Amino acid sequence: MNFLSAILLLLKISIFLNVLAIGLKATFADATSLFRQPSALIRAFLSMNVVMPLIALALAVSINLHPAVRIALLALSVSPVPPLLPQKAMKQGGQEDYTIGLLITMALLSIVVIPAAMELFQMSFGVPLRMSAGAVTSLVMKTVLGPALLGSLAHALFPMLTERIAKLVATLASLLLALGILPVLFVFSRTVVDLVGDGTLLVFAGFAVVGLLFGYSLGGPGLSRKRVLALATSSRHPGIAAAIAHTNFPNQKLAAPAIVLYLIVNTLLVSLISKKTQKKEPSTSDERPMAA
Repeated sequence: MNFLSAILLLLKISIFLNVLAIGLKATFADATSLFRQPSALIRAFLSMNVVMPLIALALAVSINLHPAVRIALLALSVSPVPPLLPQKAMKQGGQEDYTIGLLITMALLSIVVIPAAMELFQMSFGVPLRMSAGAVTSLVMKTVLGPALLGSLAHALFPMLTERIAKLVATLASLLLALGILPVLFVFSRTVVDLVGDGTLLVFAGFAVVGLLFGYSLGGPGLSRKRVLALATSSRHPGIAAAIAHTNFPNQKLAAPAIVLYLIVNTLLVSLISKKTQKKEPSTSDERPMAA
């Protein structure tokens, strides 16, 4: 196993443990909460799986972008909630049932959404595109559904024990993530530079802001839900986005760095906007401000 493979394995383990930690504190009712709230489910689906793919398609068609940037936008726009988002959201006041429900529901829906989106993009560009439901299922099972369901099952069987060890698992996951993310950023930094310019940063920033605005607008009643959906709409699962890009364009080596660049731009923007809004919006006891 080479160095890069070892680092990627470390990141996969950290993601697994992070979602497992969420599951260790979650119930089946949390995981399925959105299915019992049709209005919230429809709003989330519109924000993440209708508005953003259409925005990405419009940008890809109307602006002369680097091919890797087009691929990154389209792949990110149909990817589900990133596994690391719920932990961060709940620490900052996100409702546990809504946040976990959003993670699980969007992962499940992606099994249908991603293959359908590939058909739409194929018709728009006239280029063969594919991502089978089986391939998506495998990815979401490994990175979202599998560890979440395993944690929830353990919680149902041993609730007192899992409550105690969930924080330890989350801490270990954060440590492994920190050990793995810095080398990956260093490796990609040498190729990310090739993408800076020609309006790429502006397009990525605009795409992130649109996601935040639509997520906030469609989040429904309650500041907490608005902010969680805003974060989920603008931030997407990088592993699934990279898999979509590699499956359809295996020779486009800058697609993965483009996805990394978007994540960096999005993180910086969310952090900046979050600091501004925290100064303007008072918090309540049950709805604390969300920080990026």
